[in-house]
Amino acid sequence: MKKHLQKILIALGTMVITFLLIFFQAFYGLDKLVADALFQTGQTPNPNIHIIAIDEKTLAAYGSFATWSREKSAELMAFLNQDKDLAPAVVTFDILFTEEGEEAVDAAMIQAAALNDNIVMAMNMRFKEVPKRDEKGRIYYDAYNIEGIDLPIPSLRDLVTPAYANTITGKDGYVRQSIRSLNYEGETYNSLAYETYARYQESIGAPKYEPKVDEDRLFSFLYTGRPESFDVVSLVDVLEGKFPQAYFANSMVLVGAYALGMQDSYATAISHGEQMNGVEIHANIINALLNETTQVSAGRGKMAVLSAVIAFLACLAFHYMKVLPAGLTGAALIIGYIFAVKFVYGKGYIMPLIVLPAILVIVYIEAVVEGYIEEIRRRRKIVGVFKQYMAPQIVDEISKQKDFSISLGGRKRHIAALFVDIRGFTTMSEILDPEQVVEILNEYLALTTKSIFDNNGTLDKFVGDCTMAVFNSPIDLDDYVFRAVNAAWAMKVGSEPLSKKLEEKFGRTVHFGIGVNCGDAVVGNIGCDFRMDYTAIGDTVNTAARLEANAKASQILISQQVYDVVKDRVKVTPIGEIPLKGKSVGVFVYQVDDVNPNGYGEQV
Repeated sequence: MKKHLQKILIALGTMVITFLLIFFQAFYGLDKLVADALFQTGQTPNPNIHIIAIDEKTLAAYGSFATWSREKSAELMAFLNQDKDLAPAVVTFDILFTEEGEEAVDAAMIQAAALNDNIVMAMNMRFKEVPKRDEKGRIYYDAYNIEGIDLPIPSLRDLVTPAYANTITGKDGYVRQSIRSLNYEGETYNSLAYETYARYQESIGAPKYEPKVDEDRLFSFLYTGRPESFDVVSLVDVLEGKFPQAYFANSMVLVGAYALGMQDSYATAISHGEQMNGVEIHANIINALLNETTQVSAGRGKMAVLSAVIAFLACLAFHYMKVLPAGLTGAALIIGYIFAVKFVYGKGYIMPLIVLPAILVIVYIEAVVEGYIEEIRRRRKIVGVFKQYMAPQIVDEISKQKDFSISLGGRKRHIAALFVDIRGFTTMSEILDPEQVVEILNEYLALTTKSIFDNNGTLDKFVGDCTMAVFNSPIDLDDYVFRAVNAAWAMKVGSEPLSKKLEEKFGRTVHFGIGVNCGDAVVGNIGCDFRMDYTAIGDTVNTAARLEANAKASQILISQQVYDVVKDRVKVTPIGEIPLKGKSVGVFVYQVDDVNPNGYGEQV
């Protein structure tokens, strides 16, 4: 009864944690990065979207943007609309003309705008986060409260359509969303991208797609690809006649900054490592509206409840199922959830991606650990026999050193690290009785410990059925790299009679996988003042563990560094370079076939 109650309490705790993590978006940034990698795979750019760029080439030709922007903008308006039959459907300026300029220049722009009705000009919304109360009287913070707006100059307002060009960045600094429209003092303003898209749809007589939006009028969108995926032409080339007016006929033309110094670029969901210019972000939003590939959150509350229920049921199931069925069930749940997220995403809704799968993995691991808790207790009794983790002669040597102290801290030493593990132990422990498992484990630990101590190694720790040893720590040891290899060979040789003995007694054999590496590591007492372990940590140790993990039954794998030291006293079979988990560069590995302390003489 107590065990059942414990399992229910664990499941309830899992449910609460899952709900809180999703509701409060605890892993927002990581979740979005994973979703970006899965879903932001790029859309086909619409050929009717053209960007006229104020780029470095344009600035080199015309000088500082501040000295020519309105004059050149007026020339561009006149050029694009000189023949009404070849005029673009809409010309959008992602440039703010909110302050009066030179009268003659402004007049030219006003005249060009007055002759055409296809001009959209950027305006700016000034947001200021303020506390507000919802319909139920609860306080919340409105991040999109409009403190004021910056419209085009009065003489232009009745001649063009103002639309706000604000770029919306997420909590992690990446642009994935846009605001459909905003209200200010009774007036409704569309976003620059939506206004451009709507004008184009009207020009071709097509219905307008209305994206789903959340309570802040926000929607997410898919990008076409990395920066400059659209047709981008330089403003100077257009004004100098290198592109005919017909090139832009019946299309959407966006004019905006492309020069680095104009500081209008942002990090986007599809190009985390590089910036994208604001005008191209608007082009991507327009493209998403044309393709109807926008999304909105499925709702934090709903998803938190759904995920919490799934986590609760899965947790209970894992605790009552055997290891393999539970693992298959968990894998099926995770794969199914990811496919569901992808399917729902395609339907326009965003679900949290990583929290539930991560919770399911953690719960499964916890259930497996609990399932083996009795076996672990038995192992601890066996390990308790080995109260010293070093060979007796090393303990005697340390006791003679008056300056040796047991305290927290570590220092860098060159060591050899050895890992050995029973192959198929988990399967065997499921088949045999617990008493038999403990007896086998006891025999195994006796062999590995003796092999380590006989070569003056330090028994670092037992981790279940895995043994870790280090050589040349905590005191200096001569020829320690070869001692580590010799210890591994002693384990291999000793496993043969042990395997026969166990096969006769239990009908099971035991084989080891062993890995040896050498190099610098940090060794010392790790932990806290009231509980510490003398151990070694670092890449050298991790690589030794990875070698052991890659070793087959009855196989000893050594690294190139180890082989360089002991090559005259071992016979090996080169395995080649293999990739190791957690390392960007592969490690060249050898299989040890024989060991002779006296050497083999000259080998061919």
